[in-house]
Amino acid sequence: MHYLIIVTLLWAFSFSLIDEYLSGQVDSDFAVLSRVLFAGLAFLPITKWKGVRPELITGMIIVGALQFGVTYLCLYRSFLFLNAPEVLLFTILTPLFVTLFDDALNLRFSPVALIAAMLAVVGAGVIRYDGISSGYITGFVLLQVANASFAAGQVGYKNLLAWYPTDVPPVRFFGYFFLGALFIILPMYLFFGDTSMLPRTGLHWSVLLWLGFGASAVGLFMWNSGAAKVDAGTLAVMNNAVIPVGLLVNLLIWNRDADLLRLALGAAIMILALWINRRWRKWR
Repeated sequence: MHYLIIVTLLWAFSFSLIDEYLSGQVDSDFAVLSRVLFAGLAFLPITKWKGVRPELITGMIIVGALQFGVTYLCLYRSFLFLNAPEVLLFTILTPLFVTLFDDALNLRFSPVALIAAMLAVVGAGVIRYDGISSGYITGFVLLQVANASFAAGQVGYKNLLAWYPTDVPPVRFFGYFFLGALFIILPMYLFFGDTSMLPRTGLHWSVLLWLGFGASAVGLFMWNSGAAKVDAGTLAVMNNAVIPVGLLVNLLIWNRDADLLRLALGAAIMILALWINRRWRKWR
């Protein structure tokens, strides 16, 4: 749980950096590719190339391809059809995918976890709903593929470690995660990248380095490590916690307007979801 909270703060700050210093200035496909490459370089010296179970290697590649590769491929394409508030609104369904995938993989149904996920969706909706435009179906479908891929990656990692126990620390084979992401992101950049929008300033590169080594390398490893230690209900709720925290960071640092009443109400609903899920676990 502590890992998830730390990464929520980390990613909330990173979203503001992207909005302020990269969006519209640096090609989004190159920005994602640089994150994968920098994060991969961070894990390259410590990656164990021999003595790791083949199932773990294959699983990590698939998890990385889904959680990073497919997710970002669909997320950035959705901006061609949706505005920013609509993108934020439609990403709040991720918790539902987390609980459904976790139940499916473990051949069970957890009603309280699903209720907690639905409450998290409601809380995020209270914060982010600003109305939607017409003709958004394509963007909506792309985002649901992104949501499902991000959820599948988290749940896949959580269950992968449970199914194939090993004495090798996860940090020694997490580098395969970024190899899987590269299989998706590199073709994306080669096909869709705009070479006229490469980073031009030291500030651009500084933000990209932070996103690669900080938000991606450290952030994704800590997030997945935290996901492996909590139940599906808690993981589902935490997937939407970045929305109120991100708005708060944006308000405090860049003084952007935010509806504080909606922010507080939505955050309270998410806290209620966490409380219900934890009380259920203790009672059970």
